[in-house]
Amino acid sequence: MASDRLAGRKAIVTGAGSGIGAAVVQRLKADGAQVFTADVAGAVDFAADLTGDGANADLVARAVAAMGGLDTLVPCAGISAFHPLEGHDDAYFRRVIEVNLIAVFRLVRDAVPHLKAAGNGRIVTIGSTTSSHGDEGLCAYSASKHAVLGFTKSAAAELGPLGVTVNCVQPGAIATPMTAPAFTDMPEFRTFWENKAPLRRLGQPQDIADVIAFLCSDDARFMSGHGVWVDGGAMVRH
Repeated sequence: MASDRLAGRKAIVTGAGSGIGAAVVQRLKADGAQVFTADVAGAVDFAADLTGDGANADLVARAVAAMGGLDTLVPCAGISAFHPLEGHDDAYFRRVIEVNLIAVFRLVRDAVPHLKAAGNGRIVTIGSTTSSHGDEGLCAYSASKHAVLGFTKSAAAELGPLGVTVNCVQPGAIATPMTAPAFTDMPEFRTFWENKAPLRRLGQPQDIADVIAFLCSDDARFMSGHGVWVDGGAMVRH
């Protein structure tokens, strides 16, 4: 349900072209925030590969110029695919780390002066249930998401004195364009996760976006450094 609890907030959302990122943009705007969107392509405010040198600094500069400031970051851009460890090539592992971790680090680093000036900054990173656990065929993805959670905790410790909260949302099995091939091509995989979750369904991008909106709001003003699982209860049975 829309509200005005984010009125006055000025946010960057990456990975905004589809999936969780698109849902986050919709929810933040519905709650009154200004949102500057980024993705590799599509109808966004800033279309670029954010793994490129200087890309995140450019994104921050353009967002600040467009909105007159910046106090909220939600880096949603990410990639994943199944790759068995045997025969796993270096290039794919490196690409996953660049997109899922290094681009997040650079965005947060480059935004710190503006978040500091705001005095009430919010950062919400996107981890995964694999930030805390592992799974077959997901060595690169799990490594990147473990690192995102660790980065979140350290950033929370460092930025807290500046008035900035930093939390990590850890989605479970969510139906998005990125996960669609797995759930379509491997129906047993979909059934496994539907049955594993006590709520007996896959998550939807809106399920994640609603939690992110809460973490961006003043309602979450005393939460920082946490990984928040949004998984339909699936991991209580891990």
